[in-house]
Amino acid sequence: MTTWLITHEAGLGHDTGPGHPECPARLEAVLKALEGPAFAALQRHEAEAATPDELRRVHDAAYIEETLAAIPEIGYRHLDGDTVVCPGSAEAALRAAGAVRQAVDAVMGGAARRAFCAVRPPGHHAEPDRAMGFCLFNNIAVGALHARIAHGVQRVAVVDFDVHHGNGTQAMLGGREGFLYVSTHQHPLFPGTGTRRENRPGNLLNIPMPGGTDSAAYREQFHGQVISALMEFDPELLLISAGFDADAHDPLAGMNLDTDDFAWITEELVAVADYCCGGRVVSSLEGGYNLGALGRGVAAHVSGLLR
Repeated sequence: MTTWLITHEAGLGHDTGPGHPECPARLEAVLKALEGPAFAALQRHEAEAATPDELRRVHDAAYIEETLAAIPEIGYRHLDGDTVVCPGSAEAALRAAGAVRQAVDAVMGGAARRAFCAVRPPGHHAEPDRAMGFCLFNNIAVGALHARIAHGVQRVAVVDFDVHHGNGTQAMLGGREGFLYVSTHQHPLFPGTGTRRENRPGNLLNIPMPGGTDSAAYREQFHGQVISALMEFDPELLLISAGFDADAHDPLAGMNLDTDDFAWITEELVAVADYCCGGRVVSSLEGGYNLGALGRGVAAHVSGLLR
């Protein structure tokens, strides 16, 4: 079985305006990084759009309607201080969420062993009733609930290595039996959540790290805590919120990881998936705002998924 790359040109139509860090150039950098012979084995697929029913598994119905209604016919509209939409944003957001659902179908149905969703807008800050932090719909949570409802998966793990805590994913999966959400993130940093006080054994594991955390310190905590939690949970499916903004070059954070670290993280997670759940991994792009570091990080990550 192979590794899928799921993306759609609609992600380039989500224009957030001049100077915004979550820009179409991010997706361009990712797709360019996945060109060339090293990625010839990727099976490339166009992202399908999520349905209202799929979104309602994690979002309030009124929020979905209000968000889609807020998309302007021309120009830009701010949903909050950070989250901007334009006429192309609805299709981009629906296909970003749909891509993860599509990837879950492919992996659980046996068409693929692993999948990477190169999509935007990102999703892990989107809460049940609120857009936040560049995110409209929570792509990874849509996939997690789809795995349970459509495929009967009883133990779904989500590992989030974005430098920012996935407050929305925690809100959606926290307290739900059979789901494990693990997040490594810089703290304090936007959105301010993700302390150890919020942890719930077997369900939520936040690993906040100070600014300046380097490779050695990060790897020690990741291997000692993230991998241990995953092995104890024994997932049937592993989902990844793949953010590359913990790179030392990223302008929105202050951690000191590099491309080799993202390769190592991926190897660690793939090894767990190979041991626990037949190698089944679905990964979806979250943050990463230095274009060069983002491209290098994604290339390292997807190379690991191809093995």
